[in-house]
Amino acid sequence: MRLFVAAWPTDTVVRLLGELRTSLEESGLRWVRPEHWHVTLAFLGSVPDQELDALTAALGAAAASEHPITAVLGPATTALGRGVLCVPVDGLDVLAITVGAASAPFGRAEDGETGPFTGHLTLARARRGRVPAHLLGSPANASWRVEELALVSSVTGREGPRYTTEARFTLGG
Repeated sequence: MRLFVAAWPTDTVVRLLGELRTSLEESGLRWVRPEHWHVTLAFLGSVPDQELDALTAALGAAAASEHPITAVLGPATTALGRGVLCVPVDGLDVLAITVGAASAPFGRAEDGETGPFTGHLTLARARRGRVPAHLLGSPANASWRVEELALVSSVTGREGPRYTTEARFTLGG
């Protein structure tokens, strides 16, 4: 099972990002569906099914050791690398470290699939080349209270990825 740990934005933040997307819509980009907007705290790659219970227990303990935290979106759209249009998200670094430590024994991510945590929410990916410069710097300011983590599986298909929440963990127990 291909897994990652996510913090989902609130409905209010998703609505704000939806309005931003409408104003930025561009044919040269592959837009992420709003129901898929999230902040990846740890990407695990393919984890064997027989390790899922132990992973879930480790993430549950990690979440219980943390308190709810405020994620701060913005202040504006930017590019991550050459081809990802995103909005930075601050405030989740400590949570990402905790989640990364708890999930490290289970991760099977390939080289290049993971790296140091860079808080962001991906809006779109360039089909070829770079994100157009005129899409960068569009204001996107919001914050939300992160009260839970989600262990999410991802299956890639022709219409894009399909995400399924496998488990939820309340911060602070």
